[in-house]
Amino acid sequence: MEAACKIVGSCGGCSYLNMEYAAQKKKKEKEVEQILSGLCKVRPILGMDDPWHYRNKVSAAFQRRRDGRIVSGIYEAGTHRVLPVESCLIEDQDADAIIGTIRSLIPSFRIRVYDEDTGYGLLRHVMIRKAHATGQILVILVVADPVFPSKNNFVKALRKAHPEITSIVLNVNSRQTSMVLGDRNIVLYGKGFIEDVLCGKRFRLSPQSFYQVNSLQTEVLYGKALELAGLSGKETVLDAYCGIGTIGITASDKAERVVGVELNPEAVRDAAANARLNRIGNIRFFCRDATEFLVDMAARGEKMDVLFMDPPRSGSTEAFIRAAASMGPERIVYISCNPVTMARDMKVFRGLHYQAKEAWPVDMFPWTKEIEVAALLTRK
Repeated sequence: MEAACKIVGSCGGCSYLNMEYAAQKKKKEKEVEQILSGLCKVRPILGMDDPWHYRNKVSAAFQRRRDGRIVSGIYEAGTHRVLPVESCLIEDQDADAIIGTIRSLIPSFRIRVYDEDTGYGLLRHVMIRKAHATGQILVILVVADPVFPSKNNFVKALRKAHPEITSIVLNVNSRQTSMVLGDRNIVLYGKGFIEDVLCGKRFRLSPQSFYQVNSLQTEVLYGKALELAGLSGKETVLDAYCGIGTIGITASDKAERVVGVELNPEAVRDAAANARLNRIGNIRFFCRDATEFLVDMAARGEKMDVLFMDPPRSGSTEAFIRAAASMGPERIVYISCNPVTMARDMKVFRGLHYQAKEAWPVDMFPWTKEIEVAALLTRK
């Protein structure tokens, strides 16, 4: 299979673009089987019917070439040289089109593109977020300075070209950092956020909100996680590393009480807003480090019935795992984007009388090496 992508060898993203989709799914499934060998049974991978243009969040860096030409796209692997991208096989097509329009507007509005070497210039990145279910689109202009010349006319021109845009935000990032987004948001048009529907619940997405980039497969992943949890409506559920509350809010209809914990304050604010948006009264969110929060709960002798945990790539901590086990949940649903750290944590759980029963690989990121896994652990 030959990839219809001009930068497949330089970008470093879609490592499996020259492989048939069925073959790459099988490769990922075998990889998870090898990593989790001796720990639990691995079920068949859950893939996509149409694995193209699935990314609902698209970020483009901007750069001015020596000849004055403005390019936008992604950084070449291992460098800060921007590889020009006009359309990408895994990115949302509306997002790519909007980024192209912004690139074409830059010269006529005399917007200076930020230069990382000198620290001069205004526009650093553009991020587009599109809500799959509602079609709402958020445009985030990442700038080094809050003063954006002719911003009203720029917004008017952009909206004329793309009336489908729901909101436009200026995100100020004046720091010398590799992070795309800064902390300050200035709303130029709309509400400053968009809303999406996932698993029948409505979620508010602001510029900094963590949200899975593949909406269709997120529904598959969370559907499987809820199935593994086996909720009856009587359980106390803990949603650790909860982000904007997607898993906990999705589970709230089937539980008596849900507690979510997340370290990022912006995400916790979004989670609380999402609970209000869905009129959910049996869920509470706490802005704490997940390990410290569980250690404190365990020290107070609190119990839970079901634990959902979706830690970062580095996995969880032994202190978290020990505290979780001491609270005696009947079932633990572990979601991971890194099967290696998941396997490490499963071994710690096994020493605390929790046995991994089954794992379901979910292909959240077709054409890349990345793989998501949902696994069930039960108390022996």
